[in-house]
Amino acid sequence: MKKAQVKATKLEDYVSPAFLVDHVDLTFFLKPEATKVHSKLKIRQNSDCKQSLFLDGDALRLDTVVIDGRVLGQDEYECGEFSLSIPDFPSEAILEIVTFIDPVHNTKLEGLYLSSGNFCTQCEAEGFRRITYYPDRPDVMATYTVTVHADQDSYPVLLSNGNLIDQGVEEDGSHWAKWDDPFPKPSYLFALVAGDLACCEDSFKTRSGQDVTLKIFVEHGNEDKCAYAMDSLIRSMKWDEERFGLEYDLDIFNIVAVSDFNMGAMENKSLNIFNSKCILASPDTATDFEFERIEAIVAHEYFHNWTGNRVTCRDWFQLSLKEGLTVYRDQEFSADMRSAPVKRIQDVRTLRARQFPEDAGPLSHPIRPESYIEINNFYTSTVYEKGGEVIRMMAELLGKDGFRKGLDLYFERHDNQAVTCDDFVAAMEDANGANLKHFRLWYSQAGTPEVEANWSYDAQEKTFTLTLDQFTAPTPGQDVKQPLLIPFTVGLIGQNGAALPLKLEGENGDKQTTKRTLQFDQDHQIFTFVDVNELPVPSLNRNFSAPIKLSTKYTTGDLAFLMGHDKDAFSRWDAAQTYASRLMLKMVKSVQEGGVAEFDSQYADILAINIADKSLDPAFLAQMLGLPSIDYVTEQMEVADFAAVEKVRSVFKAGIAKALYGQFKELYLAGKEAAAYSPDSDSAGRRALCNTALGYLSVIENDPACLKLVVDQFEAADNMTDRMAALSLLADIPGEEREKALKAFESRYADNTLVMDKWFAVQATSTISNALEEVKKLLTHSAFSYKNPNKVRALIGAFSGANPARFHAEGGEGYRFLADSIIHLNGINPQVASKILAPLGSWRRMNATHQKMMKAELQRILDTEDLSNDVYEIASKSLV
Repeated sequence: MKKAQVKATKLEDYVSPAFLVDHVDLTFFLKPEATKVHSKLKIRQNSDCKQSLFLDGDALRLDTVVIDGRVLGQDEYECGEFSLSIPDFPSEAILEIVTFIDPVHNTKLEGLYLSSGNFCTQCEAEGFRRITYYPDRPDVMATYTVTVHADQDSYPVLLSNGNLIDQGVEEDGSHWAKWDDPFPKPSYLFALVAGDLACCEDSFKTRSGQDVTLKIFVEHGNEDKCAYAMDSLIRSMKWDEERFGLEYDLDIFNIVAVSDFNMGAMENKSLNIFNSKCILASPDTATDFEFERIEAIVAHEYFHNWTGNRVTCRDWFQLSLKEGLTVYRDQEFSADMRSAPVKRIQDVRTLRARQFPEDAGPLSHPIRPESYIEINNFYTSTVYEKGGEVIRMMAELLGKDGFRKGLDLYFERHDNQAVTCDDFVAAMEDANGANLKHFRLWYSQAGTPEVEANWSYDAQEKTFTLTLDQFTAPTPGQDVKQPLLIPFTVGLIGQNGAALPLKLEGENGDKQTTKRTLQFDQDHQIFTFVDVNELPVPSLNRNFSAPIKLSTKYTTGDLAFLMGHDKDAFSRWDAAQTYASRLMLKMVKSVQEGGVAEFDSQYADILAINIADKSLDPAFLAQMLGLPSIDYVTEQMEVADFAAVEKVRSVFKAGIAKALYGQFKELYLAGKEAAAYSPDSDSAGRRALCNTALGYLSVIENDPACLKLVVDQFEAADNMTDRMAALSLLADIPGEEREKALKAFESRYADNTLVMDKWFAVQATSTISNALEEVKKLLTHSAFSYKNPNKVRALIGAFSGANPARFHAEGGEGYRFLADSIIHLNGINPQVASKILAPLGSWRRMNATHQKMMKAELQRILDTEDLSNDVYEIASKSLV
């Protein structure tokens, strides 16, 4: 492919479809290498302008084309590599097309493919065109009837969208099932599954009294690992009714778990298809984090039934319309199911680790992008996580009730429509009589705002003045930035730790509040609080009210004070992260200048105060004790030095461990006295604290007793959380214990493909010096396959994305390894190849030597023959 011919799709070029499809009737005759697809479309013209009908297609073998019962000759249509066009198509007609496809060789995992012997589909974003010729765009919505024919012995389960309306058996032993979906949907929400699958069943009664059958289909032998996913589904259905008044709308809701899947899950109407790692869980095979993730993803996909399916995107530039909104909804669900402060901390950790670097790099884009070459590349942290933060800010500005009113109006106006982000904001405005014109900039402006906060206190006038300045750095295609409307939540804390009342200068009324959300919408703005009777310490951007980088004049004393007194849990944790980062950066500077990295014991003293505070939730205390990641610290350096930060972080952690040895030992032993395993929030929090304490004890050198604690936990653990916590620690400690534990884990779980992914990942992220050599050896392991996205992410993705010091090691071997992997994957699964490329795009943060090596590998990727659009777009933008 000549990449000079690649053309970007632009938002400004959007044109309504020339033809609409009212109904789709599909018939499948499933065969692994030659599946026959008979499509019958009821089509009508969408404008008065007479023009050709253009249909998308990819990797299809066309058999026949029929219009209103008449078979067309080959001279009556044009069939290209990626399209089928019919000149002078009637204003209304029934179009029938027969195509053949090859699911067994579909390693891209888009369209219809085989996964472990089962037929499965993935049509978002543009996979439906790999099934049949169709106007494969989200603003063409139709009702669907689907009939599936297959061998009964090989594929006893036949599923599609909607309700099952008929089924039967043929004389030759094959069978068929007919499904009807009465709700109009775009082609990306089409789904089909056929295979030999086990079923776990339950039910749910909606608040209006409708009985809904719930089914989860999995490979035989995995039935005992579905209970938590089913419970999560039922709780999410109930929560959506209570929180947003949204009921399910069909008689059945099916979930299928498959082992080969490019994403986590897909919200196809009434037939959600999941990566099996996002469904299957038992105490022996899944960690607490994975239980939490299953709960969140099951909820996310279910919530899409309204925010994504009933109301969908007009075009793919509006992707955050459904994804950002649904991310916000699943975050709120998880916060209600678990610890809200801990959930907020986890979400911000993810945002800072993934989205902030994206915003600051060559792939920066707004949550509503302006153009793309390959839409699969825009399923990004910006669209999802930052999109969720934009919805959260809107909810903060309008209030909980106001946001609900806006959402109600949104559904009232746009049910069964394909709409835009502007339509959503308009509903919020009109329902509340609000003006969000300035706020809309969040949709079109890329980059993370940097906010500088300064303050002063006038003891005589009893006023506290807060000065805020905002700046957003230039990003690709956007050199000049405008000030954004930033909801900035603040509090003032008195010297005894009590929250002080907040009253803005010029405000009327006696209403007392200790938390205010300021509307900060200028480059420079001053807010003055009156009747402040003592010198306070400000608590800023509480609960992370806006996705910004905040720079403050906090002294180390201020940060220590907030770590011990701030009642806003997020701000308390954030003060600890800021304080630790400052100390580590100071240590790095000392090392770079030829000095010694000395640990400041005052930080440990403050942690000791938190450990002694019995009012703190164990899950939150575990977060307080967690140190900033290597990536987070290096993000604050002008030139990243991962090796130096890793070394300093190790010294810092060891210093805390030695200073608080007694407290950590006590926390650990108390945690081991817990009851039998349960994945509930409280139990998970206790385990998190216990394993955090063990993590500190494990770094105390020359203490066999501490190492024995880790080994004993690994060998005696009755759940995967404790077993993996110990194995992760042992993986960083070279020696006999490490090798013995890795072999024992492999032997125990050799037949469990999902658990083996953990085994790959723990070695890929190990800090031992020869980690890359071990990763390369694991590429030949019988449990690894380039064709399985989970394996690629667990081994190659984990090494390059979560082991920065080894990936960026001197010599550039990590860069060459990743480039080799991407080039190989390009011919197998381009979507996965493009997703693991991002670490090479961070070359601007490195020194000159590393920049040269990283750019050379990007160029080598671009020079590859037959490079996919997926990889080309990311590599070319990364190199500019």
